Amino acid sequence: MRNQQRPLFILLILLSATPWCGPATALTIGILFSLLVGNPWPRESAVWSKRLLQLSVVGLGFGVGIVDVWHAGREAVLYTPISIAVTVAAGLLLGRMLRTPARTSALISFGTAICGGSAIAAMAPVINADDEEIAVSLATVFSLNAVALLIFPPLGHFFDLTQRQFGLWSALAIHDTSSVVGAASVFGASALVVGTTVKLARAIWIAPAALIVSRFTNSQAKPGIPLFIIGFIAAASVRSLIPSMHQVWLSLAATARQGLVITLFLVGNGLTREVLRRVGVRPLAQGIILWVLVSAVMLVVISRGIIE
Repeated sequence: MRNQQRPLFILLILLSATPWCGPATALTIGILFSLLVGNPWPRESAVWSKRLLQLSVVGLGFGVGIVDVWHAGREAVLYTPISIAVTVAAGLLLGRMLRTPARTSALISFGTAICGGSAIAAMAPVINADDEEIAVSLATVFSLNAVALLIFPPLGHFFDLTQRQFGLWSALAIHDTSSVVGAASVFGASALVVGTTVKLARAIWIAPAALIVSRFTNSQAKPGIPLFIIGFIAAASVRSLIPSMHQVWLSLAATARQGLVITLFLVGNGLTREVLRRVGVRPLAQGIILWVLVSAVMLVVISRGIIE
């Protein structure tokens, strides 16, 4: 059976590498393939989805000027710590109300507040979470990520959001970087620039948040800033310093966007039946309620110009 799955898997990867396959399509195909046929290389897909995401994010930096990165990042610093603190507090309160296991509740809250799976992976050793708690939290956040990438672009058009507004909304309301970039790229080029930059500025807070929590848990785990964020800034800097190679930078950015599509196909293949079985009712309820609350509040404050 696995030998029959592999040629189709490779064919679908090649399809994802073509301009005719968009982010939402690639994610949907990946999910359907995983659930209906089965991923023949689950471990390899998980590893390469992370690597390719990081490379794609760095490549996207070639499509953004460092001045734009500076402006978006500078503005994000003003509201990011407040929104993270409020989201975590609301998530922990919801978890207590729903009687979600404490460490699972904390992981879901931090994953929603900062950067999905990356925040969960960084925070897990700090709070001494076991494998089951990590798996449940990741499965919950991952499931909502898949939904977000599919429904956010239509909702953005329904609420008549501008490119900048949608980029902000996706960065502040969608969990993982991959789904933020995927949703923003569907909405438009300007939304992609804003969404990617603001999300990466938010991801930087993984390290400070983990360090703060470690003070209360006496943990020795001290995660640093993800290197791909530094790579994104470096790529944007190179683009701005050597404008004469504009066409080269555009080609690299276009390649990175298609690399992200392949990433989303691989990410979709991570949503297996086993993952769905791991998601309990209470963690899923906590994740959905918290996500809807965050999305609704952010939509209101962005559409009213409170966050610009």
